[in-house]
Amino acid sequence: MKLMIASDIHGDSECLSQLICEYKRSGAAKLILLGDLLYHGPRNDLPQGYAPKKCIDLLNSIKDELLCVRGNCDTEVDQMVLDLPILSDYSIILADGVEIFATHGHNFNMQTLTSLRKGSVLLHGHTHVPAAIKFGQDNVYINPGSVSIPKENSPKSYILYENGVFSFRKLVDSTEYNTYTI
Repeated sequence: MKLMIASDIHGDSECLSQLICEYKRSGAAKLILLGDLLYHGPRNDLPQGYAPKKCIDLLNSIKDELLCVRGNCDTEVDQMVLDLPILSDYSIILADGVEIFATHGHNFNMQTLTSLRKGSVLLHGHTHVPAAIKFGQDNVYINPGSVSIPKENSPKSYILYENGVFSFRKLVDSTEYNTYTI
């Protein structure tokens, strides 16, 4: 199963449009968005392509291909304009025999996790910093970074997942810059 994973769009329609093009080109079965879809948040500067209304149209146009979880900047007002569910705090995905706990990261993270099976993946955004870190009982924390507002000198990025391999990719040209194999 091939999945595309991204986070922290923050209303940047240019980056979202580019992400959707890469998603369609990739052949992934689903695009998993780890929250913070429309609003930039009070701690972030406006992204260059900030246009939340365009993001609404782009997201609604592929609503059947998305799986989204709620970010700390996502609200009930956002849900009112989107034709897909975005307010779940987490989702559990089974892919290639791997249990993936997908969340935004502001409520559930390596320090505040409810329970995670041995060998499972904790997948979250929120920090805007790509990561692949082993922890717990053979668990791994994976973060795709941010599509629009990367931090700590990281690139605008997303992940392609297939056959137990997380491939970190630059949004600008889809080149792989890191991998993590389960």
